[in-house]
Amino acid sequence: MIPPDPQALLKAFSPAHRFFVGIDSDGCAFNSMEVKHNDCFSTNVVKHFGLAAVSRQVHEAWDFVNLYSQTRGCNRFKALALVMDELSHMSRVTQSGVVVPPLPNLRAWMKVDTALGNPTLAKRIEVSEGEARAELERVMAWSKDVNRSVLDVVHNLPPFTPMRKALGLLQGRADVLVLSATPAEALVREWQEHGIDKQVALIAGQEMGSKTEHLTLTTHGRYAANHVLMMGDAPGDLKAARDVGALFFPINPGAEQESWQAFIDEGLERFFTGIFAGAYEENLIAAFMKLLPDTPSWRR
Repeated sequence: MIPPDPQALLKAFSPAHRFFVGIDSDGCAFNSMEVKHNDCFSTNVVKHFGLAAVSRQVHEAWDFVNLYSQTRGCNRFKALALVMDELSHMSRVTQSGVVVPPLPNLRAWMKVDTALGNPTLAKRIEVSEGEARAELERVMAWSKDVNRSVLDVVHNLPPFTPMRKALGLLQGRADVLVLSATPAEALVREWQEHGIDKQVALIAGQEMGSKTEHLTLTTHGRYAANHVLMMGDAPGDLKAARDVGALFFPINPGAEQESWQAFIDEGLERFFTGIFAGAYEENLIAAFMKLLPDTPSWRR
């Protein structure tokens, strides 16, 4: 039996409008980054990888990789490998004698798969043996516990107020899709909880591939130049936009409400009237990129 294509909905997407707007979810539509990463992700890294002796450093490394650097918002499995890399450079970790898991099999899997989620990881585990299988099973246990923690913890977290208003203003003028590295189950639950899921044409999570794939499959050959806009809070969102030649409006970390209001006041009509590209977009991106460093304090 041939497994269903996880990207089928993206491939079948049909435009209803001349314009397209892709919106990231965590940290962009919702102020959910800190609660998820502090209370769900890093705590489970400590639990599953035997790192209780360096718990503080785990939290520091995880926050840098996922919240306060150029890798903000990256896929969870990529983040896990990056955090292990950062821990290996922290003097307090090396002095503690704690062994930081190198996770070679996780890294090998990430080189050959783009839809980095639990379903594809499960397939990799099925064809793995010995130490490779044990390592990947530990990663899977971590990922599943993260999902359980998110389900337990992340409630009553409404979207940014001006974001909700912006969604209303986009109705009838653009095809709006959620494009995220978060598992689809969590995305759908969170958007449904606040009654905004009906205002988007499709919710695409990590199981459907990277954001570049999301944008490529839904927009390539379907919209005119400068009619596709990506909105996000991370450099990875900008990269996805650039990969497909789309425009980008940043939601600045720490100033999300103000960013959404600026989109309502300025960006939205500039996009629809064809005067978004150029100096206006370049200035937005320049200010955004200054907010997130690429080197942590322990490497300086």
